Order: sequence, then structure tokens, then C-alpha cells
Amino acid sequence: MRRRVAIVMGSGSDRPVMEKAAEMLDRFGIEYEIRVLSAHKTPDQAIEFAANAAADGFGVIIAGAGKAAHLAGVMAAKSLLPVIGVPIAASLDGLDALLSTVQMPTGIPVATVAIDAAANAALLAVAILAIGDAELTSALAEYRRELAEKTLAS
Repeated sequence: MRRRVAIVMGSGSDRPVMEKAAEMLDRFGIEYEIRVLSAHKTPDQAIEFAANAAADGFGVIIAGAGKAAHLAGVMAAKSLLPVIGVPIAASLDGLDALLSTVQMPTGIPVATVAIDAAANAALLAVAILAIGDAELTSALAEYRRELAEKTLAS
């Protein structure tokens, strides 16, 4: 059974960016669940979600947030699952969120993609889930071939 991906965001206003992750996961047929959980406004719920994510069938957590952007760090602190942070350009062109997401202490890693790059976060989640999954590996290879063909055709 293939594990699901959790897509969490700090605010409902992050949804337009984070929906790009959902669209990419749809392309690969990967199930996901989307939640709004704030590291600052709903810390108890965020911590509970992260602590139970693996037992609830998730294999990767994608966490998007802007400004102080502590959500990915909270997820990583409370879960042993791979966490991919998506800094969102809510202020300061997203630089504040990028720095908040990428500056994790040794021992609690968060893989961080570019500002607003939720589609890339989903592709990284696909690559993680593809380990030991030949069908998903093949689908990812086909996606890369299509990407190369589009680039060459342009």
C-alpha cells in the first residue's frame, strides 16, 4: 500500500500556492490530505497531527507557510517522516519565510524548496515515495522525459 502525502499550510490564504502540490500529486495518482494548521494559532492541533501522521498512513509531510513560517519545523520536530517546507511569499517577497524554513537546527531537518514552489515539493515527495516502488519510479522517469521533450521543443 502506497503511503499518502499530508499537505499542511499555516493559513487558508496559502491555499492557492499549496494547491500546486495537490495538482502534481494528482498527476502521479498519489493520495493526499490537505489541512490548515498553524504553528502559532493552532499549535496543539499541529503537534498532534505531526505526532500521529505516520500512524495515520502518511509517508511525507509538505508544509507551507509564510512570514515566520515555523510550521515545517514543528512538523519535523514532532514526526519522524520526511518534511518538505514550502516558504510562501506572504511578506518581504517570501525571504522571511525562506529563512525561517531553511534555518533548522542540526538533528531536525526540513527539506526546503524555493519560495512558492509547492509543485517541486510534491515532486520531491514523489521521489521519496518512489523508493522501492517501481511503478512510481517509472511514472517519475516518464514525467522527466516529457519535461525534457517540452524544453527541447521550445
